[in-house]
Amino acid sequence: MRTTVTLEKDVERMLRDAMHRSRKSFKQTLNDAVRAGLGGKTLKTKARRFVVEARSMGLRAGIDPAGFNRLADDLDVEAFMEKQARTGRP
Repeated sequence: MRTTVTLEKDVERMLRDAMHRSRKSFKQTLNDAVRAGLGGKTLKTKARRFVVEARSMGLRAGIDPAGFNRLADDLDVEAFMEKQARTGRP
């Protein structure tokens, strides 16, 4: 059945969020929501398992990845010291 419905802004936002989460079309998401609401059932979506895909950093032999953190810390200290020197604070 084809019909025209005026949705309030908060309902539209909830519907679009549900579309995004479920990766379903507007029509399917709306039908699922109406079925769940009128049927007294909760809308169940199966969450996809999050998987981290590790990749090689491609560093040359002898380069310590922890050294990057030390470098970032050193750069932060230098920037702080330069700022302090410009403002005249000890």
